[in-house]
Amino acid sequence: MVQERTLPVFDAQSVNISRDEGLMLYEDMVLGRYFEDKCAEMYYRGKMFGFVHLYNGQEAVSTGVIRSMRRDDTDYVSSTYRDHVHALSAGVPAREVMAELFGKETGCSKGRGGSMHMFSAEHRLLGGYAFVAEGIPVATGAAFQSKYRREALGDESSDGVTACFFGDGAANNGQFFECLNMAALWKLPILYVVENNKWAIGMAHERATSDPMIYKKAHAFGMAGVEVDGMDVLAVREVAKEAVARARAGEGPTLIEALTYRFRGHSLADPDELRSKEEKEYWFPRDPIKKLAADLIDRTLATAEELKEIENKIQAVIDDAVDFAEKSPEPDPSELYRFIYAEDE
Repeated sequence: MVQERTLPVFDAQSVNISRDEGLMLYEDMVLGRYFEDKCAEMYYRGKMFGFVHLYNGQEAVSTGVIRSMRRDDTDYVSSTYRDHVHALSAGVPAREVMAELFGKETGCSKGRGGSMHMFSAEHRLLGGYAFVAEGIPVATGAAFQSKYRREALGDESSDGVTACFFGDGAANNGQFFECLNMAALWKLPILYVVENNKWAIGMAHERATSDPMIYKKAHAFGMAGVEVDGMDVLAVREVAKEAVARARAGEGPTLIEALTYRFRGHSLADPDELRSKEEKEYWFPRDPIKKLAADLIDRTLATAEELKEIENKIQAVIDDAVDFAEKSPEPDPSELYRFIYAEDE
């Protein structure tokens, strides 16, 4: 096993959090976990096709960042091919996400996108992107338009912030460096969130980059860079809140490296034989949902019974989403060429 990085120390007790906030964070993470578990079941039952990449283990990153932003018409989220939970945290209904995975016309991308291409204009979800680092320039453009509308067009209501998620493998891509340079140069309101789960498909992060500490690459551009324990939602939330406030105040972008771990293989077609037993045994006990549950109970913000009620509520939401997806109609063949644009030769 490669030597594990020392995770940043975070004192959870130093964070003031209300009961409502704590329960909201817990519910959001449980929604993501239960949804992905159901996806695995449906995939192996032949209800979903193609590649399906699950987010189990990384829920604290999605919840900690996205639920620190606004759910209105100003803030944006850009995802990757591991995008189901980002969509849920952004407010896309579980019904629409599940229907998209089933390829139904009621899906958030009308059945056209499937697992890797979730999109919702209503919820400001800029899309999931199958190509590594493909979403980084899209998110950078969204941040640019927010700044342009506010400063050049005088639209004071356009103080939006964009969160751009990508994996450790994308941090070696040219688009990563080009966009960080532009964002720093123009002080764009954007959070670049690296979900460093140690593996780019089957390539260990330490074997693919000269400096595995990605957050330090921000310093070359004069940009704020910070690492955070991506298995602790309260730690992620504090870092995200500071970065969002900085962006909204016109102080520019932040590169956040969240040290996290996926509990399943790269995709549901991956037998997950490359990662060592020792590595998994190091990370699996750091389950972010169990950690938050313990924190809430320790603070007397919730009881075990109340958390169980939330879990039962979410299970009902997931069951309803599957029922909705199964009963939804297939896309009409007449719609096949809609939204496809090409010039006549």
